[in-house]
Amino acid sequence: MKYDVTVIGSGPGGYVAAIRCAQLGMKTAIIEKYDALGGTCLNVGCIPSKALLDSSEHFHNAKDNFELHGIGLSSLKVNMPQMIKRKNEVVDQTVKGVEFLMKKNKIDVHHGHGSFVNAHKISIAKADGSKEELETEKVIIATGSKPITPPAFNYDKKRIITSTEALNIDKVPKRMVVIGGGVIGLELGSVYARLGTEVEVVEFLDRIIANMDGDCSKELQRSLKKLGMKFHLKHKVNTVTATAKGVKVEVQKRDSDDTFTLDADYCLVAIGRRPYTDNLGLENAGVEKDDKGRIKVDSHLETTVKGIYAIGDVVQGAMLAHKAEEEGVFVAETIAGQQPHVDYNLIPGVVYTWPEVAGVGQTEEQLKEAGTPYKVGKFPMKALGRARASTDTDGMVKILAHQDTDEILGVHMVAARAADMIAEGVALMEFRASAEDCARMSHAHPTFTEAIKEAALAATADRALHI
Repeated sequence: MKYDVTVIGSGPGGYVAAIRCAQLGMKTAIIEKYDALGGTCLNVGCIPSKALLDSSEHFHNAKDNFELHGIGLSSLKVNMPQMIKRKNEVVDQTVKGVEFLMKKNKIDVHHGHGSFVNAHKISIAKADGSKEELETEKVIIATGSKPITPPAFNYDKKRIITSTEALNIDKVPKRMVVIGGGVIGLELGSVYARLGTEVEVVEFLDRIIANMDGDCSKELQRSLKKLGMKFHLKHKVNTVTATAKGVKVEVQKRDSDDTFTLDADYCLVAIGRRPYTDNLGLENAGVEKDDKGRIKVDSHLETTVKGIYAIGDVVQGAMLAHKAEEEGVFVAETIAGQQPHVDYNLIPGVVYTWPEVAGVGQTEEQLKEAGTPYKVGKFPMKALGRARASTDTDGMVKILAHQDTDEILGVHMVAARAADMIAEGVALMEFRASAEDCARMSHAHPTFTEAIKEAALAATADRALHI
């Protein structure tokens, strides 16, 4: 079997790269280690976690907000097996969608563990023990990432778990400890907090979602505290030990010797992810990695070996599905001789808690560090008619604009539907709009996006109309 391009890994980056290669006339193969296509995102990441987030939010609203809307309920309860079943159905439908796209684009799918024999030959170890080899002109490595699980945490997939196992707990836990105040830990922690679990988060840094704008961190923590989540900031976990029916988590203050123990039913380890290149045979092809285990690439995402490219979580940059997709298209078009471009500054980040958090461009902290003169416009969601109508008044929208030119440098928000609203910020910045441009755009009333207009008005000589 000979191919123009072979993609190793079928996550969002890999399957999108394969589709674009096929669209551009290349004979394309994709290799997937597991039975299902879609990688982490579709199977144990983005899609299933959002399905559970939505289910838990429905329950939370029914329990805490329906009465306010004049809706009375009795005998409200969580049916966790049904929640998991629906989540699995969503995953199954999405995976089948990817399978359809592979057939539609005439992409050959090979299931098994792919590894390099050399730069142009890939060996595929199949589940039944057999092997096959294929020859290829180009290779795109899109093998994604795995959760980081330090030995001291004694990860056992039963009581000490990662996001993968957290998606399949069939009974609402009484208590859960989450190690890590980043996106994954807070999203899944909020799922169980809404369902009634006592959730405690241990974070080494002095704030949650530390890579996002500081105001977003404060707003989100305030909202999550309302859910009952507790936070131990500037703390670290020394050890985690599983017991017969739960876990013991030894926690230490970051700047002292003081320790204490948290008891819980589960401990969710969510301290980040590592590039997944295990047994990929990179050395057989001569592909080099950096000191953090990421595959070295140049500005064209080509590795140290000509004709071999890498995208997504295995290379530097944010570990985001949509970043991987952009890189997949970029590499396919580069191979075809085109001159594509990815603006990494304009790849948005989102936290799917409720309210959601989203940001694009520079944070206020980054602008201060760079010495960039800037001005700030903020608008609180509680001042927005649409937010009051739906009782989604937590959060704010913040626009950062250049002090001299008024060009928008960053858009950050904590709000209902922020994940969808952030696209307006991306579009504005893609065309290098000023805060004045945004302020003069007509926004439908009443909508959540009016908060973006108001924040832009606030950034232009403090002209916000509704505060």
